[in-house]
Amino acid sequence: MNPVASTTSSGAPMDQSTPSQLASPTIDKNMFLQLLVAQLKNQDPLNPSDSTQFVGQLAQFQQLENTLNMSQDISAMRQDMDTLTAALAPTTSTDSQS
Repeated sequence: MNPVASTTSSGAPMDQSTPSQLASPTIDKNMFLQLLVAQLKNQDPLNPSDSTQFVGQLAQFQQLENTLNMSQDISAMRQDMDTLTAALAPTTSTDSQS
């Protein structure tokens, strides 16, 4: 047995999943925000977390939100371009045959 084997807090061995299995859940901004709120709720009141670290985490959340919004905007633009291309395709093929 490996002396440095990973265990849970109950002493049971942790699941030895592959990285692709661990990365399968979709990480979204709500999950990130829930982790941030849980961290705030569970911090030691006599030794609160560093304010610089907290501001950094808020900046990361803002960056994540902006990236997700940009991704949605790009997807919408791509869909609009596909619709436009599909609408113009019959017109251009008819013009080129004349």
